[in-house]
Amino acid sequence: MTARLQVRGLRKSFAGRPVLAGVDLDLHARESLVVIGASGTGKSVLVKCLLGLLVPEGGSIRLDGQELVGADRRTWEAARARMGMLFQGGALFDSLPVWRNVTFALTAGRRIETRAMRARAIAELARVGLEPQVADLRPAELSGGMQKRVALARAIAARPEILFFDEPTTGLDPILADAIDRLILDQVRALGASALTITHDLDSVRRIADRVAMLAEGRVVWTGTVAALDAPGHSLVEQFVRARPVTRHDPSPVQRG
Repeated sequence: MTARLQVRGLRKSFAGRPVLAGVDLDLHARESLVVIGASGTGKSVLVKCLLGLLVPEGGSIRLDGQELVGADRRTWEAARARMGMLFQGGALFDSLPVWRNVTFALTAGRRIETRAMRARAIAELARVGLEPQVADLRPAELSGGMQKRVALARAIAARPEILFFDEPTTGLDPILADAIDRLILDQVRALGASALTITHDLDSVRRIADRVAMLAEGRVVWTGTVAALDAPGHSLVEQFVRARPVTRHDPSPVQRG
């Protein structure tokens, strides 16, 4: 199967310290891939490279076969137009009402006063379970769960082919986290999109993943199904899942599931 998004040998460092040291990763059409790993292993850096927000020092990122590493601005703009992103914490614009936040990508940030844009925002808010009156509120007037829903509405508004989610359930109680996960899964399926999520939340992983990849030491060291997470055989996966000390080191990637 040809990957929609194919990453090979991706490298990125800061102040001489390697964060990504040769990441290989595939995201297939209509797949929900979840990337796990301890804090500081480069998960957010990986997503920022895939979005073109950070420039990698080497490797390859191909979107439907087109190389993006080293590509010009126009190529990246066209690629990003096919992507949606839900940032950790939502990253909503406090100075804008909710409806402008939702339609921000559709208007390229221009302050367009149109009934059509506000109506579009209300329709997108309805998709994530929010009432029309929310459209005129400011982000600061919303609960954490509502802010996540608004951020999701913004991410899906342009009908992207690939969606990225950065710790979408961080800071939410278990009930809200479950609701957000179900919304994400429902919207990804409704769009027929591919999704790449990074998270520490194993409950979330089990709810939304078709496939799981573990990032450690700057590389993807394991990939497999959700069921394979609980199978013995890779010490770093066991440490992450069971929160116990590593008893041995597995130097090479293991493919399972």
